[in-house]
This record gives sequence, C-alpha cells and structure tokens, in this order.
Amino acid sequence: MKKVISIMLVTTILTSILAGCMNEKVNTDREVKSGTNKLDFNFSVDPETLAFEVEHNGTTEKASEPLDKMKVSNLKDKGDKIGWDYVDQGIEVAIEKKDKYVDVTLKSLENKDNKFAWPKVKGDGYMLPLNQGKYIPSDDSIWKEYLSEEKMKVIEALSMPFFAVDKSDYSLVYIIKNPYNSEIVYNTEKDIEFTYTHEFPEINKEKEYGFRIYLTKKNPVDVAKTYKNYLVEQGNFKSLEDKAKENSNIKKLYGAPHAYFWDRTVISEENIKWAQLRDNFPKKLKLWIQKLLTTKVEDGSELSSAFEDLVSLDYVDKYTKNRIIKSLSAVLQLKEFYNPEVFTNIDKETQDTINNGIESLNSVELIALNKRLLKNMLGDVVDPIEKWADSNTVDVIKDIKESGLENMWIGLDDWQVGFIKPELVKEAEELGYLIGTYDSYHSIHKPGEEKWETAKFNDPSLYENATVTDKDGNKIEGFQGVGRKLNPTLAMPSVKERLTAILTTGLAFNSWFLDTDGTGEVFDDYSPEHITTEKEDIQARIKRMEYLQKEWGMVVGTEGGNDFANKSIAFAHGIETPSFSWMDEDMKNNKDSEYYVGRYYSSTGGVPELFSKQIPIKDKYKKLFLDSYYTIPLYKLVYNDSVITTHWWGWGTLKFEDEKTNRMLYEILYNVPPLYHIDKHEWKKHKETIVSHSKAWANFSKKAIKEEMTDFKIITDDRLVQMTEYGEELSVVANFSEDEFNFQGSKIPGKSLLIIDGDNKTIYSPAK
Repeated sequence: MKKVISIMLVTTILTSILAGCMNEKVNTDREVKSGTNKLDFNFSVDPETLAFEVEHNGTTEKASEPLDKMKVSNLKDKGDKIGWDYVDQGIEVAIEKKDKYVDVTLKSLENKDNKFAWPKVKGDGYMLPLNQGKYIPSDDSIWKEYLSEEKMKVIEALSMPFFAVDKSDYSLVYIIKNPYNSEIVYNTEKDIEFTYTHEFPEINKEKEYGFRIYLTKKNPVDVAKTYKNYLVEQGNFKSLEDKAKENSNIKKLYGAPHAYFWDRTVISEENIKWAQLRDNFPKKLKLWIQKLLTTKVEDGSELSSAFEDLVSLDYVDKYTKNRIIKSLSAVLQLKEFYNPEVFTNIDKETQDTINNGIESLNSVELIALNKRLLKNMLGDVVDPIEKWADSNTVDVIKDIKESGLENMWIGLDDWQVGFIKPELVKEAEELGYLIGTYDSYHSIHKPGEEKWETAKFNDPSLYENATVTDKDGNKIEGFQGVGRKLNPTLAMPSVKERLTAILTTGLAFNSWFLDTDGTGEVFDDYSPEHITTEKEDIQARIKRMEYLQKEWGMVVGTEGGNDFANKSIAFAHGIETPSFSWMDEDMKNNKDSEYYVGRYYSSTGGVPELFSKQIPIKDKYKKLFLDSYYTIPLYKLVYNDSVITTHWWGWGTLKFEDEKTNRMLYEILYNVPPLYHIDKHEWKKHKETIVSHSKAWANFSKKAIKEEMTDFKIITDDRLVQMTEYGEELSVVANFSEDEFNFQGSKIPGKSLLIIDGDNKTIYSPAK
C-alpha cells in the first residue's frame, strides 16, 4: 500500500508541474507568409503510463492513450523541463514546454537493441501524409479493412514526417523528430487507432526519437502550415525559384506536362523499300543476322523466322515488317554486329573506324558504325542513314512542339534510346524541352546474369562486397526478388562512372530521373565491413542527387518524392498516384481480367502495353488512391512552390478509363502535371486530348507554380466541390459531381472547374 501511495503522489506532483499554459508566439521573418492557427493549450502527463492530455478552451483530449504501468525513477524538475526514467524499459523521458508546442524526447539508455512504443493515438479522424495526403475517418469501413493489422514504415509510408489526429474541437499535430527505424502500427478492431513504435538498433549511435506536439484548428491548411513553419525554422525548405537560381533549366518545368517517350527502332518501316528488300536481301547478311538473333538477343529465336517469311511472301505484311524492324534494331546495337566475312564491301571511313578498334567505340559511335555497315550492304534499298527512325522520333517531338506545347519534360526508360537516336535528344533540347533518362542504383544483379541495364555494374566485386545485409545475416533481395540491394554509401564510384560513360558520348540530356531514391525504401546494413544506418542510406542518396545537379547541371527528379529529398530535387513521380497494382492479383497477373494492367512489351518497339492499355479500376482502389473524398493536399500546402509532383509512371493521366475526367480536374485543382506515355502511334491516337488538356493546365500552372498553396476548402458536404488557392489572386473551384454547381454566381457544369485569376474567370471542362 505504501508503494502505491508513493506512486500516486509522484503522479500528482508531476501532473501539477507539467500543467503549463502555452504563450502566444510572435511571428518572425522566417515564418511562411500564410499564418497558421496554432492554438494555446494546457497539458498534463502521467509518468506511470505516459498518458498525455491537452486542454484548450475547456475541452480536454488525450494526446496519447495510457500504456501499461511502468516503474518511474530519477525524476528531474527544471521548471519548463521535466524528465524521468523507465528503469525496466531502459528509456529516458524528457518533456519541455515551448511557446506553441510541447517537445517530447524519448531516449534509450541501453547499449543494445531496444524498442519503445509511444504515442498511442485515437481520434475522430486522421490527416496523414500518405502520398499527397489523406483524411481518414476513424470509422470508415474501406480504410479499416485496408489498415487492418497494417504496419507502415514511417520514412517510407509518410511523404512528410508528421501526422495529425482530429479530436472533437481541434487537431493534434505530431511532428516527428527522428523518422528512422520507426513504424506506425494500426489497430482496427473497433475504430481506427494506431501506435508509433521506434526501434533503437545497437548499430545506431543516435538513441533518441520524439515529437513536437501542436494544437491547430481542424483543417488540412493549419496542419500542413504548422509543418511548413517547422521546415523554414530548421532551414530545410528551398523554393523552386531559389533552385532555379542555381540551374535556370528548372524553369522549363513550369507549365510542362511530363511524358515518357518510347521508341527503340534504329530504322523504321518508312525507311525501307520492302519489295526490293524481299527480292535482294543478301543471303550472307540474312544468315548472320539470324545467328546473332538466336545467340545474342533475348527472345531473338522467334524473331529470326521473320527473315524466312520475308523472302517467301508475295506481299510483306505489317506483322512481318514489325518483326524485321525489331530484329534489325536489336542486332544494330550489338558490338558483335561487324563480321569481316559478311561485310566485305565497305567504304573507307567505315573501314578506318573498324581498323582503329571497335572495342574503343562508345555506344553512340558503335551504333553509328553498325548503321553504316548495314547501309553499305543494302544500298538504295534503305534511306540515307540520317533519316532512319525520324518518323518515329524526331518528327513526333517536332509535332508536339508545333501543337502548342511550349514546355515539356520528356523521359526515356533508359539511356540506350539516346544511344540509338542521339538526334532525338538533341532535337528535344533545341526545342526548349527537358529530356532525361531513367536511372537506378537500387538493385544489383549477379554479374553475367543481369536482367536489366540499370542493375549492371562494371565493378564485379560490388555484388558480394557492397550489398545490404539484414539483421539476421541475410542479403536483402533486389526489386521483384532479383539480385540484391546495393548499399548507396558504396555506390558513388559507379554513379560517376556511369554518368561519365553516358554523357561523354555527347548526348544532350539536361534532366535525370533516379528510381526509388525519394521513396524512403531504405535499410540498416549489418554487413560487418560496411555497417550503415537508415539515415546514412538516405544521406548517400541525397549526395548522388546533388552530384547530378552540381557536377552535370541536371534537373533532377526521383520516384516518390518523400521530403527528406525536397532540397535536392525539382520534381517527383508517385506522390499523386502511387503504385498499387502489386496489391491485386487481377491487375498484376490475370491476363483475362479487364483490370489487368498489361505486359511490359511492345510489338513495335514503342509504348509497352503496361502503359498504353487503358483499364477500369476497382472501387476499392479508387477510394483508397484516387477518390477526392479522402484526398487532401498536405504535400502541396507545404511544397507546391518547391517540388513539382505527379503520378507514378504506371498510372498516366489516361490509364484509368473511368477516371480520366476526374484526374484531369484533379491535376488543375492540385497543380499536378499531366503524365503521358508517347510514341508515334499513341501521340496520333491521343493528340487532341493531350494538347487540349495540357494547354489548359499549363496556362494555369505557369502562375500557380510560383506561388504557395495558401488555402484548401471543402465547399459541399459530400466533398465533391473543392477549392484551392495559390497566392492572393489565383484559385480553382473543382466540381467533381455530375450536377451543375453555382459558386458565387458562376455556374460550374458537372465534371468541370472554375479558374479565378484576379478578375478573370474561366470554365474548363475536360474532354470526355
């Protein structure tokens, strides 16, 4: 009984000590220009259970539910600072009263692995920076099912390190001071609630985690601006305008839709006189190409029969032409293409190049040599080399520009496309576009067994000596279970080697896209030779982003866009619509399903079916990932004028056939670049839609991108009419409903929006 009384006495004393009224904070020049409504509050804490309560305007709420009782010792009271230890858990607690928030720090006292779970939160709803941002009612059945027993890795799942809990009269905002080695663990047995859990790995010398806890009004604007103020205070915010002072090419992103351009044809159908080729194809050349296809080209055996079909047909059909083009395009990229027994009649320039050594040629020079060899053999049967594949590449880019799309970011799925057609890269750059390649240093494959180009590295020792080992001593698998994860702290020499090899060919890339570096998919590496923490993993990724910027002048983008990378990138893919097809068997594998996303394959060398095929979307995923009912612009409210964000590349603007209109409305409401996949055929098929929507979006975005998103409002109870504001004069009202809506005298048709730019008002209705 005496022990119980003692604990109760300590609890009473601490509750009294910790009850403190928060004072008004004076704004400084470092505050963002749209002020936030952080609220004054009192708070109290029970050290036995770490239950934490706040009170504002007579309403008391729990900032953390109580944990199981713990033994308290070493109480310290220093006025505004209070602390104690949990002996059995090896945890030190420190709580400090600040002007507008409470600072809570939890420190491990152990020199071994340790773990602690706090806070344990529940509320009416949650504002979480899941990708762009979600408002999740705690009793919502869709989200309860999705989050059932879910564990989310904080650095990966949250695009920004904070969360907000809606209470009856106000919101609690928790800014996470150390997001590494942390999980959010959900419990949906009743309504949604969750616990924040942090691990203290023995290999990590940083033994603290904690939160700043604020009270705000119950709206996304005040929640997001509280976090943005924190970023500014910490010196961790950088605007696009400031980034553009270091690289003026960043301004080419303003009003620029994003498009992945696909074409791997070295020579196109229009470059060949097919009847003459059929009648005059040199036998030695045909046999040599067939041998190369069967021995050096993946799936080349099937293609090799096209040459037998060619000579046997009275009329060369489209199917055969496609296979011949694909075959020629494949072998013309091979260093083994030259065979002195086949190519016996060649010009002096070509012979001099060969005599100087094929092995010394870079990739652009090698393909140029192989083009000349083929031209020497086929003569007038094929067009002059400088015209090869123009209709598939350069001519398409020119038509895009002539259609009125002033700015554009063009991405290639890898740099080989540039090697094949360097004129494409040059033309795009000369037209004022940004053009860059996808690149990745996330996975590495076993030397000699590489399945894709980015997983191949010249240093064979990396696979054994620079890959990530988990806590149990096992190597962590690479993407799709192939190969291993490459430790980014050891990858920089290979980054420099790859960039130098690609760019010294003369390719005029002015942008670069780094796969996964902004997703937060990071690891502790327990390899004894190169122990690495999650934080060190992130720092190494940021270092390579900055290398691309500073050493090569690239406009850098990344997959994900989680905000640890915000100062180092200009754009990101995936914040708006993340990858989720892996969650659903029909989408992923069932080729008979209408929901099947498609194969990573193109019979023409153009856009793969995975990106060109339009599909419906199941209602479950529509609600979780697309529905404007749940989406809130937390990321845009912080980063609209700092990081340009769009969809994951698999979910282009036109991908979901039953959501095209809603997504086009969303892209203007949230200032999100449309994203497309283009080749000659896809451009022709969707040109009218792409041009009309991109122009409407670009005219708006060129102004919006220079402004902070200052407000977001839900206009109707069903959340189908929403409003965003950018700066002081620019705003958008989007009507996602089927019915006309009257906004302050302006009639907005169903599935349309109103753009207000000062005194000018424009109605935009996307093409159905």
